[in-house]
Amino acid sequence: MEPQLNPERLARLITDGLPYRPNRQQTLLIGALARFCDFEAPRLYSKDRVFVLNGYAGTGKTSLCAALVNALRRARISVVLMAPTGRAAKVFAAFAGCGASTIHRAIYRHALPGMSGPPALRENRASETVYIVDEASMIADSSGPDRDSLLRDLVQYVFAGHENRLILLGDTAQLPPVGSEKSAAMDIDVLRSMSLSVSRATLTEVARQASGSGILRNATRLRMAQAVSDPASLPPMSVIARGYDDVAIAYPEDLPDLLAACYREDGPEETIVITRSNLSAANYNNAIRLNVLERLELITAGDLLIAAKNNYFWTRNNRRIDFIANGELLRVVRVNGLETRYGLCFAELTLEVVDLPDSQFDAKIIVDCLTDPAPGLESAKTTRLYRSVFTDPELMPPGATDRERLNIMARSPWYNALQVKFAYAVTCHKAQGGQWKNVFVDLSYVPPETLGLDFYRWLYTAVTRTRTRLYFINPPETFVDGGGE
Repeated sequence: MEPQLNPERLARLITDGLPYRPNRQQTLLIGALARFCDFEAPRLYSKDRVFVLNGYAGTGKTSLCAALVNALRRARISVVLMAPTGRAAKVFAAFAGCGASTIHRAIYRHALPGMSGPPALRENRASETVYIVDEASMIADSSGPDRDSLLRDLVQYVFAGHENRLILLGDTAQLPPVGSEKSAAMDIDVLRSMSLSVSRATLTEVARQASGSGILRNATRLRMAQAVSDPASLPPMSVIARGYDDVAIAYPEDLPDLLAACYREDGPEETIVITRSNLSAANYNNAIRLNVLERLELITAGDLLIAAKNNYFWTRNNRRIDFIANGELLRVVRVNGLETRYGLCFAELTLEVVDLPDSQFDAKIIVDCLTDPAPGLESAKTTRLYRSVFTDPELMPPGATDRERLNIMARSPWYNALQVKFAYAVTCHKAQGGQWKNVFVDLSYVPPETLGLDFYRWLYTAVTRTRTRLYFINPPETFVDGGGE
């Protein structure tokens, strides 16, 4: 008979699963997590319990969370892993050694084609289950009249079950969700406003085994710079680009050769350019396809794409894929045809989800969206597409009511065409949650007026996307080495 599980035994299981000896801060955290996951302890407060773990780059959060997942499974405690995006879920699953899904796929019922807004919540019958959400700092809380909130839906879903626990993992030095000043999911006051009992911990001590990395030294410097009480007193911007094997400068004239070498060695899927605007990302994508990959076609087999909007239409009958999530990485397997309709160019493609075996599916994409400088299809083109399909005499029977027209639109492959971008260069928000072996961070011309707290968060987030090698593209000389020390 196995000994009775208690916090001390669970803590030992976590510690035994670490590839290193934990420091004092990590040891205290292990004990706190073990007590949090103790379902036998008598309750003195709300049953809806949340643990917020803020872990900065290099503090061992990744290894510790993997050990926690393994310990929970060995202790026969149900555990469910989630992340805000498909890329983040893939990264989480890889380091935890356990399957992970996007939050949307886990908590919502499969949407019907043409549905507006998120689908309905699934029924949650799980009990005494630990839900662990990575990259929680990306989760938005759009609370207010008639506004949806992924955070509140997540909380409602988890605690609809019996005696469940929710662990939110994040890094508050990263960019907050688009349009927000801070991350709601990492904000204790926001969580307590939902009548939750909140435990929290912050890992700040850099693990000894990671201390020799130039990538980590840059991340730590940028994170510590954000700790100033007055944003106006931020230290001068400085990056360490020399003296380490894992960090280098990429000058514009060398960039094509460097990218080509990374593509040959690790593949385009493991190489990314991170830039500051959608327009810049579009320009980089066009230049990379032309000058590095030597692709002259509008789109061709082998091209990498990233979804710019959730789409439930093309995978509705696919057992492997519930839907195409915003930020999903796709690879073009085959181009089956091109057509022009409603003033837009459409391509018929066979696609596959990157790193998901046996995931091929056919879909129509809007080619114009590939190079638009907007985050998705430009608003004027979106409006024109809607009006054109709504009034198309070839689709709409005479005398059709508005409701009938909307039902027909929900089945239209043109109206439901995928909105995608090329995925060789992306904005930092698009990259957030993912990791690549080779990351190129564009520092070309940074206006002095932008060097505030948001820029430090942007650069910290970009730097921490790197697993192996970091390149700073054309940084100002005033940024390079020693300026912040």
